[in-house]
Amino acid sequence: MKAQVLGLDGKKKREIELSDEVFGIEISEGSIYHAIKNELANARVGTASTKGRSEVKGSGAKPWRQKGTGRARAGHKRSPIWVGGGTVFGPKPRDFSYKLPKKIKRLAMKSILSLKVKEERMKIVEDFKVEKGKTKELINILKNLVPEERTVLVLHEDDTLIKRSGRNIPWLGFLSYNRLRAHDLFYCKHLLVTESAALKLNEFYAS
Repeated sequence: MKAQVLGLDGKKKREIELSDEVFGIEISEGSIYHAIKNELANARVGTASTKGRSEVKGSGAKPWRQKGTGRARAGHKRSPIWVGGGTVFGPKPRDFSYKLPKKIKRLAMKSILSLKVKEERMKIVEDFKVEKGKTKELINILKNLVPEERTVLVLHEDDTLIKRSGRNIPWLGFLSYNRLRAHDLFYCKHLLVTESAALKLNEFYAS
């Protein structure tokens, strides 16, 4: 398929060829769901912890004798039914992460890219540099391309100056063509891809 490349002024400059295998496939909603679920699970810290009846502080002695007091029988103060007692089936530190098959992950990324093209939310912009790494420089470039809404900029390489200039822009995120994140791609309102990154995506995700 053909795609327009925009200049930094927001006007059309030329056309490039995008692979139908990457940007024009049938959208797989299932793979997108599993990719996002996997990323969120892998990001969980899993440090929540509670103390059971054997771990809480308290005496192990029997509070009162078994019979004859008129009160309910009690074994010790660490029982879960007592205030300050242990927690029953409470959370313990655990690892929530799991591996997703590569084929599903690749299908999810291609599906999201195809979805953004279908919804006309993806724009390809010519390669650019931010000379001094200043936020104002990047803002001046972006104002001709996208409104101030949740946007992801896909780069063909880790450009330190561009990323540094965008740190103070709350609605902007960065991704590299070979390290895409399904959650960021799917939920962004606008997807900006540099020309070099688009060509790299053609190669990287083409079967």
